[in-house]
Amino acid sequence: MSDPAYFLYHSIGLYPGKDREMARALGDFATVWGACDDAQWPKMLGARQTFIDLWCDLIDAPAGTLTSADNVTAALYSVIGGMADRLSGRTVLIAADCFPSLHFLLNGLADRIGFTLRTVPLREGGYWVEDDDMIAAWGPDVALAILTFVTSTASHRPDLDRLLAHGREMGSLVGIDLTQGIGIVPFSVVDTPVDFAISTTLKWLCGTPGAGIIQMRPELIAASAPELRGWFSQDNPFSWDLEAFDYAPDARRFDHGTPSVMACVGSVPALRWHAAQSGLQAHNRALTDTIIEWANARGVTLASPASRNRRGGSVMLHLPSSVDPAQVVDSLRDANIFADARGPILRLSPGAVTRMQHVTRLCDALDTLV
Repeated sequence: MSDPAYFLYHSIGLYPGKDREMARALGDFATVWGACDDAQWPKMLGARQTFIDLWCDLIDAPAGTLTSADNVTAALYSVIGGMADRLSGRTVLIAADCFPSLHFLLNGLADRIGFTLRTVPLREGGYWVEDDDMIAAWGPDVALAILTFVTSTASHRPDLDRLLAHGREMGSLVGIDLTQGIGIVPFSVVDTPVDFAISTTLKWLCGTPGAGIIQMRPELIAASAPELRGWFSQDNPFSWDLEAFDYAPDARRFDHGTPSVMACVGSVPALRWHAAQSGLQAHNRALTDTIIEWANARGVTLASPASRNRRGGSVMLHLPSSVDPAQVVDSLRDANIFADARGPILRLSPGAVTRMQHVTRLCDALDTLV
């Protein structure tokens, strides 16, 4: 069968013609970078700025408040390293259904920086951390709370307005990981004024690995002195005076060594494509609603919120204990249907290249497998 059914936008996003447009962008990079002249840096830093500008437009970020990062974990490390004094002797709060890489990082930094890492657990039998439990664990001792826009294990969206309001009452800084929702669920730092946001361009935005971002409100940027710093942390990266280092006045202070320009260049076509689209969320909702209807009709447990307002672009199904999840994924792949599983949870994320006929094929295959 030559018509692949793609349900992996929680991993890598695709759009029509992505391979050709990315090849063209990276080919242009190779032409510039391989030229026997001195124009490489001006041209490539300009291309990186295009990436940054597109991201600013996407989340309504003011100029100078956003920069690129190698990945979400590195982005959080840069942010934490810039506010260590604020965190020492206090608490960092995070939910147990965060992206694990961020928890690995925080757990390793807690003793060195001197903060207590408080992880809010899932309730027995639950698929996501409840907002009530986050608030119950969130007192005035919390210097920083890190929220997850959409969880990777349940596609759960917390009530950001409620959590952010509580954080302000507690005097906490609030950051957010946008990774699993940005590109399919709208987000604006104007409407949801978190202190900082971190993300990647890899998933619903259909970009490349290595194209992450840090966005931060201006007052907090000015008060941050990232320990991960280098020549690109300066206002003028080409200043070589060893005694005159000074942080750039804007988000560039979160840069450090040579930036991952190639990843930014490779992601620009995807960001431009995304900015030109309308109806992506409506298309996704129609497909995910059909999957949920199938699950309800077959008695398969939904491991995601039933409400659209509390769910991202993915649908997670808890497979019966009699079913081998790895075998289900393998059998779907054999039928040219692409999904994945985390333990007994089948993760399904339909996007721009997924069509209703693909959902029908998926449901027919699951009828046999489940």
